[in-house]
Amino acid sequence: MKPKARYHHGDLKEALVRAAYVLIAEDGAENFLLSDACRLAGVSTAAPYKHFRDRDEILEIVVARAFDEISGRSMAALAAKGEGTLEGIIAMGEAYVTFAAQEQRLFRLMFGQNPKLKQSESVLREGRRCFTNVIEHVARYCESNRLPGDPRAIAIRLWTFVHGIASLLIDEDYAVVAPDLDVMAMIRETTPLMLAPAGPATSR
Repeated sequence: MKPKARYHHGDLKEALVRAAYVLIAEDGAENFLLSDACRLAGVSTAAPYKHFRDRDEILEIVVARAFDEISGRSMAALAAKGEGTLEGIIAMGEAYVTFAAQEQRLFRLMFGQNPKLKQSESVLREGRRCFTNVIEHVARYCESNRLPGDPRAIAIRLWTFVHGIASLLIDEDYAVVAPDLDVMAMIRETTPLMLAPAGPATSR
């Protein structure tokens, strides 16, 4: 079957996005070529320009989908352990770090490899949705355990913690200074401390 006969208008666009996602996940955005996506999707090299503004628009869609993927994995992990539970929130953090470890090239693109992508409405929407999930379930945990504190501030603290772990892990910094470190154990041990109410400040 000829490539032109395989796709309807919307299907061709979707095929190119899926091809781009696969190629970036495998080889990184810095090595991504539209011609390679066309080849993988089985379409002509002119096809992308009928459906996308430019290469960056495809990257924006890929990043938005990567946020959707990390959000889906986190929510599935939480559901398996129980919403509103400590175990569920820990599972979300573990899922975040696991995604980074398994999808390093996508993760790098999501967070700063191409700063222009952060201005995309679709990227902002999916990124905020991902973070809103964390806030919501931290709030549920605090409510069910009658803990004081601002769920958003706690969620930022948790995200900063797991994002730092993910970045150090994929940059292989832990391999240099702490090669035997169990990062998942660290998440399990530290998350309860971050959820606990802060003690009163002391003056000296």
